[in-house]
Amino acid sequence: MNWKALEHVPLLLYVLAAKTLILCLAFAAAKMYQRRQLDAKQQKLGAEKKAPVVKKES
Repeated sequence: MNWKALEHVPLLLYVLAAKTLILCLAFAAAKMYQRRQLDAKQQKLGAEKKAPVVKKES
């Protein structure tokens, strides 16, 4: 068995953990961005429904 390869296991685990953390944060940020976009769209639609419709008669 190659014992030299086992010396790099802790470093590889740290790299794997860092990559996992970065991916999780990226997905969480994407979900937050999507949620903000959806909330803004819903507020815009809600404001349009509440505002009275004023028609110009010529």
